[in-house]
Amino acid sequence: MSTQTKNRTSRAPKTMRAQNQRTSALTIGTSKAWTGGAITALIVLALMWVIPILWGVATSLKTEKDAAGPALSVPSQGWTLDAYVQVLTQGEIPRWMFNSFFVAVSVTILTVAISALAAYGFSRTEFRGRKWLFALTIASIMVPGQILIVPLFQQMNSMRLTDTFAGIILPQIVAPMMVFIMKNFFETIPQELEEAARIDGAGRMRIFITIIVPLSRPILMAVSIFVFIGAWNNFLWPFIVTNNPDLLTLPVGLATVKNAYGVQYAQSMASAILAALPLMVVFALFQRQIVKGFATSGMGGQ
Repeated sequence: MSTQTKNRTSRAPKTMRAQNQRTSALTIGTSKAWTGGAITALIVLALMWVIPILWGVATSLKTEKDAAGPALSVPSQGWTLDAYVQVLTQGEIPRWMFNSFFVAVSVTILTVAISALAAYGFSRTEFRGRKWLFALTIASIMVPGQILIVPLFQQMNSMRLTDTFAGIILPQIVAPMMVFIMKNFFETIPQELEEAARIDGAGRMRIFITIIVPLSRPILMAVSIFVFIGAWNNFLWPFIVTNNPDLLTLPVGLATVKNAYGVQYAQSMASAILAALPLMVVFALFQRQIVKGFATSGMGGQ
């Protein structure tokens, strides 16, 4: 290895440390008091987030008698997995989890595909009414989804899609916010790449699939995760559009069990932990893609 290469290698960690220090100075300042305050605030927020989860896990590992007692008490009958066994064997949790997974995956695939195509059209093509159509898309972000419940239900009913998976999935695939986010990201991709591909004879769709999509993996992954989480947690629309027990998603199914059999604290907490577990796994596995995707979008990659 040459001397210049060794010098570059030794300077690389120093350069990264210097960049991290400059970034830290820009975000929380150089004062030790500000740094200590920021760390303290983060610790407090982390505890506020993790303590309810730990309490829920502890409650789910108790018997119903111990779960009905004081929250911080040690179970007199010891820790047990009976609540999880009861939920998984006697309830419909596996079916509801499959329904939620199927709906969430379908909504995610369709939403990302449609939003990406719409965002690419807004960012790269010129057509009559483009500005007005994009303004309408942005304006629709400010419309609460609850306002659209009645017309959406009437539409699904007229199309005979109530009590079907299609009726649950289709109204959820319209996501103006995701179109806006991906449009901002697509505008940061150099147009020279598309011009070179167009000279070689590539069409719009081929350019989108072979150039735009591979370069947009961070934002596509981030959008996919957030759409999946939103579809998995959606309660109101699946609750309204279906009455078929075989089509209930996990949030709706858990609500019906609670209403039918009263409050069983250990089993309720076990059900909640099982419902949240897939989302925790997804977020833990792809948190870097989420941060990377949103760090390079929204502000034009700055």
